Amino acid sequence: MSEQVVRHRSPTPALLVGLILTLATVVGYSWYISGQISRLRQLQTDLTDRNRRDSLQLLRIQNDLNELGLAMRDMLDADQRYPLSAWSAQFERIRADLTDALRRQEEVAATRRTPEQTRLLTSALSQFWDAVDRMFAAAEAGRDGEARTQIRVSLRARQAALNASVAQLLVQNNTSEAETALRVQEIYRDVQRQVYWFLAATLAAIVATSLYLIRANRRLFAGLAALSDERRELARTLIATRESTLKEIARELHDEFGQLLTAMGSMLGRAGRQTPADSPLRDELREIGEVAQAALENVRGLSQTLHPSILEELGLDSAIVSYLSTAERQLGLRVAYERHGEAVPVDDNTAIHVYRVLQEALSNVARHSGAAEARVHLRFEADTLTLEVEDHGRGFTASDDRRASGLGLVAMRERADLLGGMLEILRPAGGGTLVRLKVPAKAVAAT
Repeated sequence: MSEQVVRHRSPTPALLVGLILTLATVVGYSWYISGQISRLRQLQTDLTDRNRRDSLQLLRIQNDLNELGLAMRDMLDADQRYPLSAWSAQFERIRADLTDALRRQEEVAATRRTPEQTRLLTSALSQFWDAVDRMFAAAEAGRDGEARTQIRVSLRARQAALNASVAQLLVQNNTSEAETALRVQEIYRDVQRQVYWFLAATLAAIVATSLYLIRANRRLFAGLAALSDERRELARTLIATRESTLKEIARELHDEFGQLLTAMGSMLGRAGRQTPADSPLRDELREIGEVAQAALENVRGLSQTLHPSILEELGLDSAIVSYLSTAERQLGLRVAYERHGEAVPVDDNTAIHVYRVLQEALSNVARHSGAAEARVHLRFEADTLTLEVEDHGRGFTASDDRRASGLGLVAMRERADLLGGMLEILRPAGGGTLVRLKVPAKAVAAT
């Protein structure tokens, strides 16, 4: 399973590439849309400004033509006291202003006039001013009747035609303005559609990336779960193998070496009794017997340390009491032990794990805490078995555990996990360290 997990490629490179492409697309499209909107805004502003200036010039032309119409009406008034030639200066002023207005209008016109329109307008203006010149020439020659006739028959008709042409240009300008507004709206709708398409594509990319990430995470977590199961199984196998090995070694020490040393002690005793009382050999045999007895006691103590047979014979509570009596001498600690609740039979597998956690915790107290004493509490409750090892030293850290021999804190956690329990490393109110192991009742009951 571990080889299969290793073969799975990490999703990080693909996600990074997707992120870079998404960001590049967002930035590029945002730049494009910003440019489109900016150009559209500029186009709208230019067209609106051109239409406004074009309309102003057309209104100026129309106003000049209206002034000409009013002037001609006054010239035909029978009560007019001024000679017709006196209107020449006003006509010249209007003529100059009209010429300037037409030039400016052509420069700013949003819709260019067709060549036919330009030719007709130029021709109509030329004919109008030619008729005006002839009218003023007749008036200056004293032919007022002829001049008024030209005004009435020719000039007013031409002025009306020019007014109609300008009105038509105003209509065209308004139409062009309406078309421009429609064009701008169409461009806005096109940009809006592009934005919607882009948002849809972005959402699709996000959804695809999310689905890929979910799939990759599921595969990754499935692999991690499989590795965790394998690690737990490996830890169970290693710990079981270790306990089995220690149990076998303890049995060999107790049975083989213990019996051998016991036999040696018996033989030395018989030899000493058969030796004369005043013989120096008798003292030597006695000393050898004492050495053999000390070795026998050491072998039995080592056997109990490797695998306490008292666990199987008398139970967890008695095994803890027996171990603490030797631990005080071996570790140099004063240990206060309290049992809470009525002791119940504990499964051998659970008992050895609890016993090993106690050994490791007291070993850590002796090596790392600097405390001279420790407290051990064993609680038998309806739903849990709880072991607590507390000291008031300088505290226990992960770096201390790395310096510790054996499996250390990792082994304690593994044992708790194998029992389906929980191991907590706490700091009590008075300082130091509190190691708490909780084992559920279903793992405690002996079968």
